[in-house]
This record gives sequence, C-alpha cells and structure tokens, in this order.
Amino acid sequence: MPDPRIAPLPRTAMPERWRQVAETADAVRGESTLIEVLAQAPELLGWYYDGFYAEVFFKGRVERRLKEILRLKLSTLHGCAFCNRGNTKSALDAGVTEAQVAAMWETDSPAFDDQERAVLRLAEEMALPNMRGEVTPALAAELRRFFSEAEMVELAMVAAVLTGMAKMLFVFDLVSREATCPIGPHAA
Repeated sequence: MPDPRIAPLPRTAMPERWRQVAETADAVRGESTLIEVLAQAPELLGWYYDGFYAEVFFKGRVERRLKEILRLKLSTLHGCAFCNRGNTKSALDAGVTEAQVAAMWETDSPAFDDQERAVLRLAEEMALPNMRGEVTPALAAELRRFFSEAEMVELAMVAAVLTGMAKMLFVFDLVSREATCPIGPHAA
C-alpha cells in the first residue's frame, strides 16, 4: 500500500463528489490514496477529472479505445498496480479485447492491428523507463498513416499527462506499484 508524502484529506473533509470518487477508486482499484491526496487541492483534482479526463481522454479527436490502449500500455510499462487495475477495466469497457490486454507487453502481437501498433510504439517512446525515447521519422510516418496532425498532438498530450502523473504518483508514493515499476524505493 502507498505511504504518501503528502497527507491525504480525511473523507469527512472532502466534498461529496470527491468522497464518491474515492469510494469508486476503492471499489475498482482497491485503494484511493491518490484521490485523498489530490483532494487537498480540489481545483486540481477537478481539472484532472473534468479537464483532462472528461474533455480530452474520454472525448477528443482520437477514438477512446485507442487512448485506452495507449494508457494501458503506459501503465504496464510504468508498473503502476493502481493504474493497471482500473485501466484494464476501462480498456475492456471501451472495446479493447482480452487478448489485447494479455498481449500488452508484445507490441507486435497479432492481437493488434497496424494502427494499434503505432499507438503502442508511441507509448513505448513516451514511457518513463525510456529516457532516450524519440519519435523517429519512421514512427512519425507510421502515426501519420492513421492520424491527422491534430490527432497526433492529442495522443502526445495524453501520453505526456499520463506519464507525468505516473512520475508524481511514484515519487510521492500515492499508489501501489508492480515489481516492474522503475521509480522509487520499490524499483529494481
């Protein structure tokens, strides 16, 4: 379980909306420390849920299923146990198949089509463990086969926010981790 470096806000001090979000996190992800800590700055928690997730991740230009593949690949590479529990459920709800979830470590798996593989390759370049990540001309061309420039910006921004959040979650010990997590005291 997390040992947060920022004090969680007691549920009794949270507005009802964030209490419900914390309860949902407990039910789906098995923990809610992240929500309890972010509730210390409710305007930022609101931006994260209403601005980033509601307006960009679940809406936006790019099909949600593809963003779910991007998110699950990132959380898999990041080793975020908290994230993987919820992201797997959300991905399946959005139409990602069980076979694709099982093959998340295998970018070239036949479970993925060419468009999905391009998204997976982008995630690999954007992931925390890849400090030398780069969108090469070849990857840019691959992405352009399937996405407009604006859609590429959206995918890049989604990956950047998720990757930055992952770093914060690990550095401040706000979520449980997998053994594969490359950051913090639990890193190999």
